[in-house]
Amino acid sequence: MLYLFSDHRLDTDGRELRRGSEAIAVEPQVFDLLVYLVENRDRVVNKDDLLASIWGGRIVSDSTVTSRINAARKAIGDSGEEQRLIRTFARRGLRFVGAVRTPSNGAEPAQATAPPADEMHQSLRPGLPLPDRPAIAVLPFVNMSGDPEQEYFSDGISEDIITALSKLRWFFVIARNSSFIYKGKAVHMKQITEELGVGYVVEGSVRKSGDRVRISAQLNDAATGSHIWAEHYDRGLADVFAVQDEITEAIVAAIEPQLYAAENFRARRKPPDSMDAWDLVMRALSHYWRVTRQDNLVAQALLEKAIAIDPNYGQALGVLATSYMFTAHMGWADMATVVPIAERASLAAILADSEDPWAHHALGGVYLFARRFEDSLAEFELALRLNPNFSLAQGYFGLALSYCGRWEEGDLAARRALRLSPRDPHSAVYYGIAAYAQFLGRNYDEALRLSREAIRRRGDFVGAHRVLTAAAAMAGKQDIARTALLELRRAQPNISLAWIADHMPIQQDADREHYLEGFRRAGLD
Repeated sequence: MLYLFSDHRLDTDGRELRRGSEAIAVEPQVFDLLVYLVENRDRVVNKDDLLASIWGGRIVSDSTVTSRINAARKAIGDSGEEQRLIRTFARRGLRFVGAVRTPSNGAEPAQATAPPADEMHQSLRPGLPLPDRPAIAVLPFVNMSGDPEQEYFSDGISEDIITALSKLRWFFVIARNSSFIYKGKAVHMKQITEELGVGYVVEGSVRKSGDRVRISAQLNDAATGSHIWAEHYDRGLADVFAVQDEITEAIVAAIEPQLYAAENFRARRKPPDSMDAWDLVMRALSHYWRVTRQDNLVAQALLEKAIAIDPNYGQALGVLATSYMFTAHMGWADMATVVPIAERASLAAILADSEDPWAHHALGGVYLFARRFEDSLAEFELALRLNPNFSLAQGYFGLALSYCGRWEEGDLAARRALRLSPRDPHSAVYYGIAAYAQFLGRNYDEALRLSREAIRRRGDFVGAHRVLTAAAAMAGKQDIARTALLELRRAQPNISLAWIADHMPIQQDADREHYLEGFRRAGLD
């Protein structure tokens, strides 16, 4: 369908918006919102209407809805102040109020009419594919305990996973009331795919015996029925609600990278010239998570390509900023060169999408190395509010806390990152952060143990070599300290007392002097 309004042309088949002869870049979700408002311009649509049609029944925050409305207005030259085309009706909703024409069989444009009510109902029925983003349904977990009174626990696990997955804003998560219609039914995966329009299904079971519970969960490819990931968890039931929270956290933290990996696999099967911005970001993430210098360069090139397609793609900008900050932290790039690039990308990401956790994570790193400590902590905290299971942000929050002298909190945050994602490609970094925190706490033996574990996982992680050197010297283990210093110099040839004092953003003078003393005792000058 083609809609003409003001000086704009909205082509729903070609998914294109033009102003005169100029093509306007619009994020897919914003495009869907604009189409929906134009098609329903005969009435005021409320938030529930938008959630059902644009977000597929997924629960999202008011600020997310507002940001998409603002983006739609901006795309068509409107604003919240003018409201020439999209008007807000207080406590009721929105309506497209611009005059709209549709070409009719090549003749003179005719006034469009609203679709019949039954057609509108059909367009919102489950069973149609959700647009542009992977969709997930969490089926009610099966109670295997033989005790009907335990239904609340198995249902609670499912509902908590739905809520937690809903925070992963780049995926559609089917609402509880839709996925729970399959409770107690033997349903083929293909039927769920067709009825809910999903690409992935999470299912599981709960078996309680005495004061123990085993929870099994698996992530399935809905199209093929194959398992992508499966795990089981055994826990005591001393505090049933704490167990429920812990299991939910573990499952969601495990599922997120598997979803990205599965989406990357799909993208790789497409011809390179047919990949859209989403495909490019998925491929970039697969390289980013390999945690090598070359893979980060490849990821950055893919992300730049995605941004060229969609300049307001918040996640692409956020991941790009994160990649740049990581290369600086690993010593692969000059901090002074990289930080301004990362700051521009992260601020652009937040402007495009203020609820992108990657952007706030990256900006937290930028502010940390700029010694804007309070701003850094605030950005990491915001990233974790947006996605509490974001292990990368959790680990670097621990680093920021430690650099601010709050070593006990820093240690807890780093260990939480490891608990959230025990097989994380960044686990060496998390161990190194925990090692530094323990060094600040004068727990040198624990700092030695943690830094050795970090080096075992990544021999090129200079941060762990630094902590190992300083901790061994402060513990009076001079032979270990001398050997560690030799390895540190191989990993970081430019290491010196002056470099540590200038480049490491340690807020407290006493903490900086403590760290420098460890290197002096090891023989660094």
